[in-house]
Amino acid sequence: MMSFSVLQVKRLQPELITPAKSTPQETKFLSDIDDQESLRVQIPIIMCYKDNPSLNKNRNPVKAIREALSRALVYYYPLAGRLREGPNRKLVVDCNGEGILFVEASADVTLEQLGDKILPPCPLLEEFLYNFPGSDGIIDCPLLLIQVTCLTCGGFILALRLNHTMCDAAGLLLFLTAIAEMARGAHAPSILPVWERELLFARDPPRITCAHHEYEDVIGHSDGSYASSNQSNMVQRSFYFGAKEMRVLRKQIPPHLISTCSTFDLITACLWKCRTLALNINPKEAVRVSCIVNARGKHNNVRLPLGYYGNAFAFPAAISKAEPLCKNPLGYALELVKKAKATMNEEYLRSVADLLVLRGRPQYSSTGSYLIVSDNTRVGFGDVNFGWGQPVFAGPVKALDLISFYVQHKNNTEDGILVPMCLPSSAMERFQQELERITQEPKEDICNNLRSTSQ
Repeated sequence: MMSFSVLQVKRLQPELITPAKSTPQETKFLSDIDDQESLRVQIPIIMCYKDNPSLNKNRNPVKAIREALSRALVYYYPLAGRLREGPNRKLVVDCNGEGILFVEASADVTLEQLGDKILPPCPLLEEFLYNFPGSDGIIDCPLLLIQVTCLTCGGFILALRLNHTMCDAAGLLLFLTAIAEMARGAHAPSILPVWERELLFARDPPRITCAHHEYEDVIGHSDGSYASSNQSNMVQRSFYFGAKEMRVLRKQIPPHLISTCSTFDLITACLWKCRTLALNINPKEAVRVSCIVNARGKHNNVRLPLGYYGNAFAFPAAISKAEPLCKNPLGYALELVKKAKATMNEEYLRSVADLLVLRGRPQYSSTGSYLIVSDNTRVGFGDVNFGWGQPVFAGPVKALDLISFYVQHKNNTEDGILVPMCLPSSAMERFQQELERITQEPKEDICNNLRSTSQ
């Protein structure tokens, strides 16, 4: 692989892309799931495309995406508006058509030269997604920033930053798919967007009917070697789970759990255990892991329209004292993760909305002994085709403090999962050691594998 010394990205001045036709000037309420404190953040996503002359001779990706974006905003016009905060911290969208921030850029580098620098934790993110001063607020700022950077190989990188209160991953995918369809010549999105955020308003009167460990401050908390507020010593690193790692982890699971546990459950149990060991947490302290569970789909019984693009998830938490989590085999953590995920249903989501309204839209508990994981491997970012085929990589670009995103990754020829983690630097070294230990094949297995491959 070729290398480059210093990446120079030339950016034009940002412009505001407005809907291609006039759209309703109105005010729309966000849901009571959307406007919780935890979602008042900006989420970065990166999508990398190769040149594809057979599909797109002489087409300019910037021009194609800019025009399609403007046309898609006719349907998704609230995204061109601005957020305002009303009484009781309720967020509303002022659908004023001010527009989305769009940046055209070019870089004197090829996709091949960039190599794995486009993968999480993406050290070049600030080049491909420049944070224009004053653009990244939650209230009264553009709700999306998109930068399209053309590369010398003919490929391009689309990086975006989304105000999370407006959409979750599934909702963002609907919008990106609409842009992609229009860039390929469609006159309207194949799935029309549905606002209807009142479907996830709190009940009247609101009533908390489920246990929500994710919003509780745990008693007996000591911050150990982790202080969420001290960002100066935090480091990011990504870890790969392929066939070998999953095989080793599955061998540690009791038979009654193997048939019902997903890859996501197993990786989550593994990360939770290794992270707790790495942070040297007081053995008596309660530690938690939350799995972001989408409410869409049949099994969670939340009836939402197909085109609903708001936030429709909860993150039920598994909870344990640190000592049994660290000392027990992996099956202990796995069982807790599975039980927590199984609590998610329509009643759970409605109870979350009610809690958020009753308690003033709080943040999830943000102690260091807490990990939140989000599975983005099946969202579908890898299917977004603007006319240049599928992206070589697409998904979230880094961990956000306590939150890790699982992304699909092809390692040479093998499909696996890449997980970025954010930890204090001293704990990161220990985390890597614990992870290597738990995913290491026993020596006799390595010998048997060698024998079976040499026969």
